[in-house]
Amino acid sequence: MKLKHIVISGNIGVGKTTLAEKLAKKYNWKILLEEVDNNPYLDDFYKSMKSWSFHLQIFFLNSRFKQIQNIEKTNSTIIQDRSIYEDYEVFTKNLFDSGILLKREFENYKRLYNTIIEYVKVPDLLIYIRNKNINNIVNNIKKRNRKFEKKINTEYLKNLNNYYENWIKHYSNKNLLIIDVTNKDFIKNSKDLKNIYKIIENKINELT
Repeated sequence: MKLKHIVISGNIGVGKTTLAEKLAKKYNWKILLEEVDNNPYLDDFYKSMKSWSFHLQIFFLNSRFKQIQNIEKTNSTIIQDRSIYEDYEVFTKNLFDSGILLKREFENYKRLYNTIIEYVKVPDLLIYIRNKNINNIVNNIKKRNRKFEKKINTEYLKNLNNYYENWIKHYSNKNLLIIDVTNKDFIKNSKDLKNIYKIIENKINELT
């Protein structure tokens, strides 16, 4: 059995996109990246989270669902940058619990998410990239120098890490692979990258 849908999950700045690109190149997989550059809400969101959080989350939910629909139509192996589950379990829940998203907005989003998720198959493999060191994450974000990300504060990233850990703790499917990069640098250190390749290959062999 060939794995068709592989997801890379994890906090902002942990290296998801970089790893997804490296995996796609190495294994000749197709890649579906998160809509960042053409996102009409991201810049406004980081300027005023309360004003734009609902719009942003709806945009990502719709974008992610469209990607999943496209994955269903192909026979190729697709690696997707972030899962649809994270949109609700991590980002939307954090925004609501932080008082940024209004209750009526959260409930509206939740109803829409629950409707959509009925039509979503669980990915064949979900790879969670864990980095417990917030300073590492902050440094990674600074290095890529995206204008809108300069407004991200450390507390927001800490909260996201906590929500990620809680979500992963309750993710019960056997197709979960956790890779801890807290003390690793797979971008600069080829040994760390090769080790990650080996871990992923072993998991794929286990599942197939």
